[in-house]
Order: sequence, then structure tokens, then C-alpha cells
Amino acid sequence: MKLQLALDLVNIPEALEVVKEVQEHIDVVEIGTPVVINEGLRAVQEIKNAFPNLTVLADLKIMDAGGYEVMKASEAGADIVTVLGATDDSTIKGAVEEAKKHGSKILVDMINVKDLAKRAYEVDALGVDYICVHTGYDLQAAGESPFEQLRIIKSVVKNAKTAVAGGIKLNTLPEVVESQPDLVIVGGGITGQEDKKAVAAKMQELIKQKTLA
Repeated sequence: MKLQLALDLVNIPEALEVVKEVQEHIDVVEIGTPVVINEGLRAVQEIKNAFPNLTVLADLKIMDAGGYEVMKASEAGADIVTVLGATDDSTIKGAVEEAKKHGSKILVDMINVKDLAKRAYEVDALGVDYICVHTGYDLQAAGESPFEQLRIIKSVVKNAKTAVAGGIKLNTLPEVVESQPDLVIVGGGITGQEDKKAVAAKMQELIKQKTLA
């Protein structure tokens, strides 16, 4: 089980500062969609150059032109690139094929997929590396959480690793780790805290305890 830090509402200098603070307690750093929109793939490049030992994820939420967009993100240094589960199979296949050429991985984000079990089963057969349940900001505000969705996905996925994202904080992390996803994605639960390093360290400790148990 690994810990991924999601950076969403920052620019490149702020991102570098946050990652520098928590780098020893995280495994993956995610350049969130808002950062890519504001800063472009240069954000991926700069984080990867500054922290070569960390896995860097580019949250492109690809919906079309899977091969081309994965190629550009991989060239910028992305180790993992996201594609939406709601897209068609050919886009996901193109993304997977391109990722293999670059040694990068594909994470399929299941945000807004209506029949989770059916689509997770289909996506799993396409050779993706991660399938992620994701409760978006708007649904979090309405009180939804991703834990039940994670259980559904884990019951059907045979090949891909699983990931979970959406409003995870230190006090909800024990419930998350009980479900044993391979990747736990935390944004504001770390970036919104005053002592980011201390919170990240506690989260890492909880994850390690469960992984070793």
C-alpha cells in the first residue's frame, strides 16, 4: 500500500515547496488536473527533475486521443498517467499501448462511472495498471465517500491494482486502509494542514502498519 499526494490548487513553485516538505513520507506525487491546466506538462517535468526518486503521476483524465496524450505526459517524465473509465475501450487500449513503449503506467479513474462493477471488470481486461475509485469534490460536498465503491471494485478486479481518492483525511484513513487499496490518494488531507510533514508521517505510519500486518 502506497501513499500518493495530490497537488491540485497550486502553481509550480508552491508544488515544489510542498513536495520538499513531505517527500520522505510519500511514494507518489500527483500533478493534479488544475495544475496541468494552469501550468501545462512543464509542472510534471519540474517535479520529476526535482524529485527523481518519487513516482510522478500526471492527472490528465484522458477522454480521447489516449496514445498521443500518454506519449506527451511520458515524455515530460510522468510515471503514471490517468485515463477516465467513462471513455471508450479504444482510448484506453491506445493509452496502454503507448505507456508500454515508455515504461509508464496507466491509472483508470472511475469518476462518474454508473455501473462500477461492470466497467471495472471490462477495464481490468484491457491491461491497465491501476483502477481508481474517486469521489469528486462536488460529490464529497454532498456527503459521499469512496469506501463502498472500493469494495465493489476489489470484488471484480483480478489483474490491476486498486486506488482510492476523495476527501481522505487522517481521521478517515484507518477505514481506508482496512479496505487495503494498493494506492491511497490524499490531497487536502495533507496540503490543507498546517504541519503537512507531521500529517504525512502519521498517514505513512498507518499505511505501513496495515501493509505489514
